[in-house]
Amino acid sequence: MKTKAQKIKKVEDGGIIIEGKNTVVFADFTGTKVNDMNTLRKSLHDFESKFEVFKKRLFRVALQQKGFEFNPETLPGQLGVIYTDKRLDEIAGPVYKFAKQFKTFKILGGLNLKDKMFVPGIEVEAIGQLPPRDVLIAQVVGTIAAPMSAFLYVLSERSKQLSK
Repeated sequence: MKTKAQKIKKVEDGGIIIEGKNTVVFADFTGTKVNDMNTLRKSLHDFESKFEVFKKRLFRVALQQKGFEFNPETLPGQLGVIYTDKRLDEIAGPVYKFAKQFKTFKILGGLNLKDKMFVPGIEVEAIGQLPPRDVLIAQVVGTIAAPMSAFLYVLSERSKQLSK
């Protein structure tokens, strides 16, 4: 059992996380092995993100001190907090891939700290399934350019027929 000083320190740590970061993702890690969690921590390190375990009550106090109305005590299971300076769409992919690989790890939701907006777990998973931003832009450009290139191909073939 933690002492009152340790709990106060943990609440302060939670406040520092909330104050200095852009996105928080909540996860239930019940049943996930320690070695698997270390794998997640290593993969998050590449994205300049960290995973930390919090008691729900202590994280709620930290949120309230920073002016957030969200109560993490409503979430099921144990509370794992992934925090980062990146946007939700950048971190959702690696977290989703980990959750897909390890079925005991469940995404509970996310918190956009800049807009003070909670995002449900289903939406975080949906964002995680999307391809990266660069790929999406390439697909849109390809879709826009496809009719033009097809039209140019038809004109080219027609000019070849007329020249014969």
